[in-house]
Amino acid sequence: MDFQYFPQNDFGPAIKGMVIGGLGIFHVFLAQFAIGGGILMCYFQWLAHRADSANGGGSCTGTPGVALAAIANPARAFLDGYFRFLVLVSFVIGALTGVAMWFTTIQISPRTIGVMVDEFHWLWATEWTFFCLEVVAGYAFYRCGRSLPDRARMTLLVLYSVAAWFSLFWINGILSWQLTPGGWTESRNLWAGFFNPSFWPSLIFRTIVAMTIASLVACVVINTMKDIDRDARQRLQNQAAYLLAPMVLMPILGGWYLAVIPEDSRSWVLGGTPAMSMFLAITIGASLLIGGYALVGLIRQKLYINGATATLLVALAFGATAGGEFVREGVRKPFTIREYLYSNSIKPGEVSRLRQVGSATNDPYPLKDAESYPTEHLLLGAKVFRVQCSVCHTTDGVNGLTHLAGSWTPDQKRMNIAKLQHTKPFMPPFAGTPEELEALVDLIEWTHAGRPGNWVSREPGDAELRQIADWLSEAGVEPRTPSLQAHDPAAKSPTREESTR
Repeated sequence: MDFQYFPQNDFGPAIKGMVIGGLGIFHVFLAQFAIGGGILMCYFQWLAHRADSANGGGSCTGTPGVALAAIANPARAFLDGYFRFLVLVSFVIGALTGVAMWFTTIQISPRTIGVMVDEFHWLWATEWTFFCLEVVAGYAFYRCGRSLPDRARMTLLVLYSVAAWFSLFWINGILSWQLTPGGWTESRNLWAGFFNPSFWPSLIFRTIVAMTIASLVACVVINTMKDIDRDARQRLQNQAAYLLAPMVLMPILGGWYLAVIPEDSRSWVLGGTPAMSMFLAITIGASLLIGGYALVGLIRQKLYINGATATLLVALAFGATAGGEFVREGVRKPFTIREYLYSNSIKPGEVSRLRQVGSATNDPYPLKDAESYPTEHLLLGAKVFRVQCSVCHTTDGVNGLTHLAGSWTPDQKRMNIAKLQHTKPFMPPFAGTPEELEALVDLIEWTHAGRPGNWVSREPGDAELRQIADWLSEAGVEPRTPSLQAHDPAAKSPTREESTR
């Protein structure tokens, strides 16, 4: 099948990854909060029911050291008021941001989402079924929960919680497949792709994260319950803190996850790229701060935390989520679907063909502001940039090519782009003709010069085009891992002296 073209949108100075990433982090945080909120509400409903069953307000060995009768009414107030409202808000806004994710993804990477839907459409449908059950159970509890007996309340909350968690179950399998498709690569078997090597560590890790977020938000909400005294609020916080205890498993799960992802992906976060290493450090640091405070302060010492401290902990949890999602997306490079589709939506098997016929030759979509390009050569360069580079770069905005390569000599640009996967092994190989590469170099130089209206594009000579073709041939069409790049002479970038020969 020939390379597929799709209309693409320009987000100005922001790269497309920033748009989908920012929306995705917000959506994931809300979705995980809704999942953990269901678990926490089931626990609080169980506490209230056990309290009613305790004769004369005695204590129960199921919750050591807690006089359950003293927590029954505050727990019900918590369930019937603030927290159920926040869960309601979370899955309403979560649903809206989920739709926004689909809308944004089909603009940024339609080929990727097309493959995901084509391969997993029945699993998506199953996930939506569970989401519908989650919404129905949640609304039923919201509208009728106050008037229902404990058994019915618990039934609704369990349905909500189970449906929310299974929504995570199905989505996690599809998302983890993008990085570790497992046996799907050879067999195209749906279940081989779904139950992939990173499925279980990521599922368990996300479940713990969901419980953590719910517990921390609960501590914020409890501080707003001024109609109960401080001792009751403290008891509620101490109970909510038990959901933080599984955080002790996070280092094990994180190590498990790193062990099963591809070697080159693992190298990105362990020093291969400063940005991903930094975001991993942010995630680990924020998680350690939350976990340490939770285990020592909330669980062991049973401290009361005020609204400001609780809000700070939620902010740290959001930062950890943001860093974790950045790393999860980043370690797939240079792929958006491992070994199947590059981040620029070109398949590995299409690179050789596009180097013969050109990546922009059959592009049917006109350029935005085409009249602003003074030469046809620049128009070609802009189309090549749109097809091959625009998903991760701008020309002169965030991660702009002029900032990254504007100061290079023309030959440095030609060689480094021709050997792109060797220059930067987390990038896909250049998939175009020598003429297209030269047009892209011309576009970078024009943009770096301030986009003058009287620009004259220099026609490349036969010798220059042959040199570019040789560099492309030396680079090959396969992606490069850091270990290969370290021993590969093709990875060497030209010096200024070499590039002016």
